Amino acid sequence: MDWNCSTTLIGSLPFEDPAKALDLIVEEKIICAPWPQLPRLGYRESMYSQTAARLPGLVANEREGQLCVDLGDYDPMEFYTALLEEDIDYFQPPSEGHQGLYAFLERDHSSHLAVKGQVTGPVSEGLQIFDREGRPVVYDESYGEIVRKGVNMYARWQQRRLSGIHPNVVMFFDEPSLTLLGTPFASISADEAVSWLNEAMEGVDCHKAIHCCGNTDWPMVLRTDLDILSFDAYSYAHTLALYPQELAAFLEGGGSLCWGIVPNSDEGVRIETAESLFRLMEKHLDGLVAKGLDRDLLQRRCMLSPQCGLGGMEEPDAVAVLRLLRELSDLMRERYGLS
Repeated sequence: MDWNCSTTLIGSLPFEDPAKALDLIVEEKIICAPWPQLPRLGYRESMYSQTAARLPGLVANEREGQLCVDLGDYDPMEFYTALLEEDIDYFQPPSEGHQGLYAFLERDHSSHLAVKGQVTGPVSEGLQIFDREGRPVVYDESYGEIVRKGVNMYARWQQRRLSGIHPNVVMFFDEPSLTLLGTPFASISADEAVSWLNEAMEGVDCHKAIHCCGNTDWPMVLRTDLDILSFDAYSYAHTLALYPQELAAFLEGGGSLCWGIVPNSDEGVRIETAESLFRLMEKHLDGLVAKGLDRDLLQRRCMLSPQCGLGGMEEPDAVAVLRLLRELSDLMRERYGLS
């Protein structure tokens, strides 16, 4: 699909009022509109807790901000019964912990090009749920599968609900922990990561994106069944440019890039302008074109976003990020002659 430098967000915003977050998304003309995660409302509104809401045996330590499960004392029967019966409604998340989502579902989104959902991907989710010994459950064969199936069904439930309010849906699988692959902090092979991501995306009938806000094994990510690669272009675009052949094949096969080119730091948003970010984008695009990629394809298959979520920012700075994002999109569309 041609996105023509349209805008989206990674997920979180620093508001406690869902209406305020949704109004800002409309005011700043976020073209692929996300439902907002609102972590300032408490730990249950965080990405890991939201994705884990229907996993069996899970205990949330809100004060410590940690998810735990006793692997010797949980009952997966109800979970697997719903899974085998394709009971997607079982995986409907509770309203507590999803205030932004349910407020989003009540709004009119006819003015948007697309609507966006998000889940935590299976690698990151599995690394953030711990057993009684403090070991991530991603290494437990049985519960690791539960995490992957849970991510998949949560994504499928969102996709079904979002498709009821807009014909064009994008589902992001947020995978910050992909930056840990190949280090002692994540003993997970590239083949395992690809298999787990594909398992989590199976049956999700919409545009599927993987977001990683750091450097990782990009050819490995491009081996998955994704349609959109979302990355922190402000800090790490040079790492993606090391793989021009893989990128060219991805784009020529219908893939798109979501450039996280707008900084999500207080300092960054104060020093950058739409013009300075346009020059930075041109530098990165020129580098890819010099390596053989098609400029027209890069421009048409381009989405724009902040580097990552904005939940940790102050409200005025988050507003400034969205404004800068809109201004950059307008500038790029004008100069590239995109509608």
